[in-house]
Amino acid sequence: MSDAVKKNRRQFGPMTFAQTVHYRLPLAGFVSIFHRASGALLFVLLPFILYLLDYSLYSENSFDHLKGFVSNGFVKLIILALSWAYLHHFCAGIRYLVMDFHCALDKDSGRRTSVVVFAISLSLTALIAWKLFGASNG
Repeated sequence: MSDAVKKNRRQFGPMTFAQTVHYRLPLAGFVSIFHRASGALLFVLLPFILYLLDYSLYSENSFDHLKGFVSNGFVKLIILALSWAYLHHFCAGIRYLVMDFHCALDKDSGRRTSVVVFAISLSLTALIAWKLFGASNG
């Protein structure tokens, strides 16, 4: 084959991990990845969350013990992360339910709904953070 036919063209096929750092993922892709990650986080930590709920409902002393445990700053960060995971998973789940009804499937609508998911979940998480770390109880 002559050199004129052989051009330095980009080859398409399976991407290697090194090539993924140069790929520009759309906002809807980030919503999808975070939806999966938040669902996995909630699934893995569900037994621990249910144990804490059971322990808090066992007696008044156990509730007071957990109340002191939650006052730790690191535990508050974990609670905040779980709150974000739940809120993002919930909002993105509603987005995917709307998409199941064949609404908002084009590129522009996908971007708009992705922005809405991030805006709602992050603003509600900011309200929870404000309550956990700054707002007074009285």
